[in-house]
Amino acid sequence: MAWNYLMDMDGVLTSEEHLIPGADAFLAELTSNGTPFTVLTNNSIRTPRDLRARLLRIGLDIPESAIWTSALATARFLDSQRPGGSAYVVGESGLTTALHEIGYVITDSDPDYVVLGETRTYSFEAITTAIRLVERGARFIATNPDATGPSTSGSLPATGAVAALISRATGRDPYYVGKPNPLMMRSALRQMGAHSEHTLMIGDRMDTDVIAGMEAGLQTLLVLSGISTPASVELYPYRPTEVIGSVADLVGRTQDPFRS
Repeated sequence: MAWNYLMDMDGVLTSEEHLIPGADAFLAELTSNGTPFTVLTNNSIRTPRDLRARLLRIGLDIPESAIWTSALATARFLDSQRPGGSAYVVGESGLTTALHEIGYVITDSDPDYVVLGETRTYSFEAITTAIRLVERGARFIATNPDATGPSTSGSLPATGAVAALISRATGRDPYYVGKPNPLMMRSALRQMGAHSEHTLMIGDRMDTDVIAGMEAGLQTLLVLSGISTPASVELYPYRPTEVIGSVADLVGRTQDPFRS
């Protein structure tokens, strides 16, 4: 069977601003074999173009077309729900660009949606505006439920944490588009023209990557190069198809990843 690959970025290919050893050889082998692959990230800050430039600097050559963010998945979802709509956005260029590209108007005047994404500069004023618009009837969407994100100094509050603040103030919970919602996987599959039966998901988190892949009908590989450990895997009532150390273990067998 010829496999297609979906893979998380942080913890699978990168760690902070460094590539995980073997990630470059793994991607080079996929490219050499003509194996379709897409890199997924719940982070909505950067556009695929910006992410490609960032990854090139650390030695990973990934085409823009092979990068799928929660911002792009959110935009595709909104386009399917209410084409040509409007949104008030709390987020950065990755999210606003994705919404502009589907023809959405960004406004704080009676928007159809409040869309919350990742940003490193959450503004109390912007959050207050979002709360008031949700109270007035705007539908509440968030790109992903991650409560914290990594930094060199420790954890940073992320989309899920700010969404909880807005939810507590309004009594309204958002609809999360990114992982672990399998919608993120399905939209990525459509983007690459692949079928779930022939696609493998590689991730480093049981509670987002593995469960989303499993619920989307994919085979799953958990790598131990990110947040998971052999002990933490045992805490969950479901299991990945296989656990490996890192994507370096797949070099030489990307066409037959389950070969022992």
